[in-house]
Amino acid sequence: MLNNNIKSKVIGVDISSERTRYAVVDVRGNIYDSDSFNTNDYPDAHTFSAVLSEKIMQMMEKNGGIETFHGVGVSTPSGNHLTGCIENAPNLPWKGHVPMAALLRDRLGVAVTIGNDAHIAALSERVYGNGRGKRNLLCIKIGSGLGSCFFSNGREHVGSRGFAGEFGHICYQENGRLCGCGSRGCLEAYVAHKGIIKTAEEVLAESSEPSLMRSLNELTPVTICECCNKGDKLAIEVFRRTGHALGYGLAIYATIIDPEVIVLTGGITNAGKWLLEPTNEAFEAHVFGNLKGKVKIMLSSIKDEERDVLGASALAWHEPEYSLFK
Repeated sequence: MLNNNIKSKVIGVDISSERTRYAVVDVRGNIYDSDSFNTNDYPDAHTFSAVLSEKIMQMMEKNGGIETFHGVGVSTPSGNHLTGCIENAPNLPWKGHVPMAALLRDRLGVAVTIGNDAHIAALSERVYGNGRGKRNLLCIKIGSGLGSCFFSNGREHVGSRGFAGEFGHICYQENGRLCGCGSRGCLEAYVAHKGIIKTAEEVLAESSEPSLMRSLNELTPVTICECCNKGDKLAIEVFRRTGHALGYGLAIYATIIDPEVIVLTGGITNAGKWLLEPTNEAFEAHVFGNLKGKVKIMLSSIKDEERDVLGASALAWHEPEYSLFK
C-alpha cells in the first residue's frame, strides 16, 4: 500500500540542570525551530513532563502537525536508554527513578526515547561533529556533571545495565571532596562546575597574591576564565589544576580503551586553551607509553546549545515508529 505520510522531522530535547531545550530537527540535522524553559521551575517530575509535553505538542502543530513527526529523543543526565528512566540524577531536581520516556509518550502519543546526556553528546559528535568517521571515539561531557561515552568499532558501549561511561564517579582523590553522588573524591568533584569553583576558593585561600577573582560578584567557570584571559595567575592556576585532574583521568581511560580521538564537550570546554593545554600535558605524562603522542584530544566544533538536541534527534530516528495517530 502506498504511504504518502512521510515523517520528515523529529523533536530533540535536552534536559539540563538549568535549562530544557527542545527543537524541530530534520533527517540532515537542520534545526528549524527551537525554544527553552527553566528546568528548576518544575521540581515535580510529573508537572515537568506535562509542561514539556504541551510545549512539544505546540511546536509540532506549528511545524506541520504531529503526523509529520517520527518521534522524540531526549538527552538527560542519568538517562538510561534501556529503561527509559532518569535514574538517581544528582544534578536534577527529581530524585529516584523517573520514567520520563513513558510519561512523555503517554501524553504525546508518539515514540519517545531517552539517553544519558554524555552518550547523546557522543552520538552528536559522531554523526555531526569532530568524531565523524571515527570508529573508536571517546567523548567527554563537562558541565554540571562529568560524563562520557565511547564507541568501539563503531558501536556505542552502554554496559549491561545502561550505566557505562560514568567517568565523573571514578575515584580521583581518596577521602577527597564530597561529590553529589554521595561518595568522596570523585573526579567530577574536581573537574565539573562546582569542582572548579571549589578549586578557585582553595587557590585564593592558599595565597595572598592579588587576583581579579577576589573582586568578582560570583565565582563561576565563566568568570574565572575571563580572569584567565586578562592574565590572572591564580585564575590560570585554577584551570591548570582542573586540566591536570582531567588529563590524569583521561590517561587511565585511554590506556584501557585505546581511542582514535577524544572529543571534549560541554560548557566548561569554553575555557579553551586554559583547560586544554594542562589536560594534554597531564594526559601525555600518564598515558600508556605506546599511546603517547597518538591520541588527539580536541574540543567540540558543535555549538553548545545545539549539540544535545542534535544528538537526541539522531537517537529518535533509531527508535521504531509508534503513534496513536496512524
